[in-house]
Amino acid sequence: MLNNIGLPGLLLIAVVVLVLFGRGKISSLMGEVGKGITAFKRGVKDGAAEIEKKDDTAARDVTPEAEKDKV
Repeated sequence: MLNNIGLPGLLLIAVVVLVLFGRGKISSLMGEVGKGITAFKRGVKDGAAEIEKKDDTAARDVTPEAEKDKV
């Protein structure tokens, strides 16, 4: 069903949406979508940094000094 839309169909849909909602409403909606994408990217980056930080602390050498001297 959606395979045959093409460029003219997409343009028609865009015009209908513009007429129904108006330029101001669509502009504010796209601004909110942009903020959401930015927040998602920031969350992914913070999560990756937290995982790397957790890996760094888990991989440190915790052998007591006395046992290190024996080896």
